[in-house]
Amino acid sequence: MAAYDFDLFTLGAGSGGVAGSRRAASYGARVGIAESVRVGGTCVLRGCVPKKLLVYAAHFADAFADAAGYGWTVPEARFDWPTLIERKDRELDRLNGIYLKMLADAGVKLFEGKARLVDPHTVEIGGARVTAERIMIATGGHPMLPAIPGIEHAITSNEALDLPRLPRRAVIVGGGYIAVEFAGIFEALGVEVTMLCRSDGVLRGFDQDIRAHLLEQLRGRGITIRTRDNATRIDKTAEGLGVTTLAGDQLDADIVLYATGRAPNTRGLGLEELGVLLNANGAVLVDEWSQTAVPSIYAVGDATDRMNLTPVAIAEARAFAETHYNSNPMRFDRSGVPSAVFSTPPVGTVGLTEEEARRSCGAVDIYRTRFRPMKHTLSGREERVMMKLVVDRASDRVVGCHMVGPDSPEIIQGMAIALKCGATKKQFDQTVGIHPTAAEEFVTMREKLPEPVSQAAE
Repeated sequence: MAAYDFDLFTLGAGSGGVAGSRRAASYGARVGIAESVRVGGTCVLRGCVPKKLLVYAAHFADAFADAAGYGWTVPEARFDWPTLIERKDRELDRLNGIYLKMLADAGVKLFEGKARLVDPHTVEIGGARVTAERIMIATGGHPMLPAIPGIEHAITSNEALDLPRLPRRAVIVGGGYIAVEFAGIFEALGVEVTMLCRSDGVLRGFDQDIRAHLLEQLRGRGITIRTRDNATRIDKTAEGLGVTTLAGDQLDADIVLYATGRAPNTRGLGLEELGVLLNANGAVLVDEWSQTAVPSIYAVGDATDRMNLTPVAIAEARAFAETHYNSNPMRFDRSGVPSAVFSTPPVGTVGLTEEEARRSCGAVDIYRTRFRPMKHTLSGREERVMMKLVVDRASDRVVGCHMVGPDSPEIIQGMAIALKCGATKKQFDQTVGIHPTAAEEFVTMREKLPEPVSQAAE
């Protein structure tokens, strides 16, 4: 008779939880999983997927405007926000059904309800208790709201995906990837957008050239971006909402969207009572094997606040399953993880920023180009592309690739393979470009930027 009800019990049926549970089950493990909302998690239901659908919708505004330069006469286009939201919700329902089927087909038993750990091997869901040899925390994260007067009038990205009507004026507080993505969506759909960024620009932590170029492009599209500013209070007014800023100004808005960070969903899980260590933000502290201070309890994905990307959560969970259920010890390698920001224009990046490379490599060579993409020679749009390579001078190895412009995420995915393989600048130079494309610029950049690069970038 088995000592436990399950070999593995997972808390959270998002991307990481589902991936790890299915992989473990495929190796013969008895797996249970608990979800308190809907199967699919943040990425599928409240993040990457619905947001990308809204980004696609917003891009049609540019496409209609650019068509005239290519000889098209397009009748006046009309946009209907409720139709988009209804179609988006229909797609999310479809994906939710696919995830449910994947769990069922894998033999993973789903428990619907809020789960809480009772002891290192026992989980309680809705009054029922189950036991497991190992427990995996994959509960994700949630948007944070600051404690300022009137914050109850603000919304987060969760609500922004389900607005009943398109606002006329939006104030977006924050300058990270969620903030710039929604700023691009709303602006393209005709909303008057103002961003309040606490730092000196957008995308803090990204390469400085990416930050500067995207800031310029966003402002060029008509988005008002107030740097080193913040909201200090929000008031309900006869016309909508009034936002008081750190600078003492008053901004009028129909919605105030906060995108100032996320926190792990770990509260109320019973972790601390069992000796699982959490940091000040509530993130589960784990080692390189995703193991917590309690040997039977593991954690992956945004609940650990290590590298909050969906493919990373999936990779961490699969590494856990390989290690424990396939006799294939595996630790996730966090180097060279590519990422994208689906702003307008989008950003793609992999490897080290220039600043990071100068700290870790010492001497570096920087190659950078800015140009008007071929498409806009006829459309007349002023949008420009920025591409950049960061090279370790001693080894000639390319340690960073960065791009702002159309198709950046698609192009950077290929660059990520090159960096993972340790490609050198000489090998980039020896690669034949595909002409005419923007991507070919990554293999045709020959002129190094002069020193000091940091001053030139500013």
